[in-house]
Amino acid sequence: MSKLYVFGIGGTGSRVLKSLVLLLASGVECKMDIVPVIIDPDDSAADMTRTVELMKKYKAIRDNKYLEFADANKNRFFKTELQSVDGMQDFIFSLENTHDGKFKDFIKMDQLDPSSKALVKMLFSEKNLESDMKVGFKGNPNIGSVVLNQFADSQEYKNFANGFADDGKDRIFIISSIFGGTGASGFPLLLKTIRNDKNSPKWKAISECKIGAVTVMPYFGVTQDDNSEVDSSTFISKTKSALAYYEKNISGNNSLDALYYIGDLVTASYENREGGSGQRNDAHFIELCSALAVLDFANTPNEAFDGGTKHYEYGLKDDNNGNELTFKNLCEKTKKTIMVPLTQFVLMNRYLNYGFEKGGKSQPWAIDNQLDDNFFSGYFFEQVQSFHQDFHQWLEEMARNKRAFMPFDADKVNPLFEIVNGYKPKSSFLGKKNYDLFDATLNSNWKGWNSAASREQKFMELFYRATEKLVNEKYNM
Repeated sequence: MSKLYVFGIGGTGSRVLKSLVLLLASGVECKMDIVPVIIDPDDSAADMTRTVELMKKYKAIRDNKYLEFADANKNRFFKTELQSVDGMQDFIFSLENTHDGKFKDFIKMDQLDPSSKALVKMLFSEKNLESDMKVGFKGNPNIGSVVLNQFADSQEYKNFANGFADDGKDRIFIISSIFGGTGASGFPLLLKTIRNDKNSPKWKAISECKIGAVTVMPYFGVTQDDNSEVDSSTFISKTKSALAYYEKNISGNNSLDALYYIGDLVTASYENREGGSGQRNDAHFIELCSALAVLDFANTPNEAFDGGTKHYEYGLKDDNNGNELTFKNLCEKTKKTIMVPLTQFVLMNRYLNYGFEKGGKSQPWAIDNQLDDNFFSGYFFEQVQSFHQDFHQWLEEMARNKRAFMPFDADKVNPLFEIVNGYKPKSSFLGKKNYDLFDATLNSNWKGWNSAASREQKFMELFYRATEKLVNEKYNM
């Protein structure tokens, strides 16, 4: 299958990748394999660390020795393959000379002649020069644009280029914010490198491929801290400057095939953390929408992007309570894309957290398929449970953020099928309800069942088929 290389730049890039991976786990359709690449000088950033760990769990669950996605299998959970660039550790594009030292050390200022030093001091403030790059560029794209010029010369970039297909089917997508430092500087530099670096391997295929991007405008602020270099009062002015640059140098010269804009006037407020392990923001609906931009690009045929840069925005059906969104606030295209897969995954999540404790191991669906204590204490099931914990936390974080996205009552245990906000479940004709109905559905006599499949395959197949049937029977989606 063709590949979509998704470059997530800075903290926003990591958070959008996290939403993308969770959507893919639920079975949302993606017509390309995904190759995530994180670019962030802050190698201890909590948001990046959480995303990397999530992607590692996804790959462990989807391992070919566990799951197969042949036509005979119905399961779509974890169907999209996550690949990594050869030689790239943990999906991270390593930036050299940014882990220790100040910006003035990176540019070797002490080795410059007097006239060059004078020029540098005109271009960068004393605060810029003294900036510690260990935790990123802290809202300073002028610093980022210098540091990130190393793209083309890195071994990681050469490895990425070597893996690019010559058939014109592979694509690239870039995720970045427009109001910070790393994303605002990294996006245009990476795009310029891709389109213009004739020395890179496979340059012709890369320079002519379809490239999309989502540029995330301000959707949160940070508390004022006079000792911090991050000041959210500058976010709007930075956004305006960057948009003017993009209009001339990105959209204006058609170096991009599709540009998705997203932002929100309803802004959350986060604690002012310049980076590192303290920079751990709650998941946000804007990041989910940005992940949908990646999927829209992946699922759109090449010819749709002919004729210059296409621009896209995301809209909502607002109502009197627009600060608390459910599925009913989404347009039909989005609902068709995510509503059923997420609902199936949520039902599986609730069963694993609550129904399973009430005797799941003793049910025929488990016994007949040799899903015994060894299976439920094994590595595969451990990874599935851990992944579902992350999924549940993601839903909780979006529900408490501003603006809140709360399609589910994620903490509801009973009645189970009242978990989808705004959708009243239909009554069951079997006389069973809640987890008893779930067990009865898991115990169904499934047609086309592969009795020779691995236990892991049977487990995932059972839960996909059962949740698909339950969603069809319970809701008008």
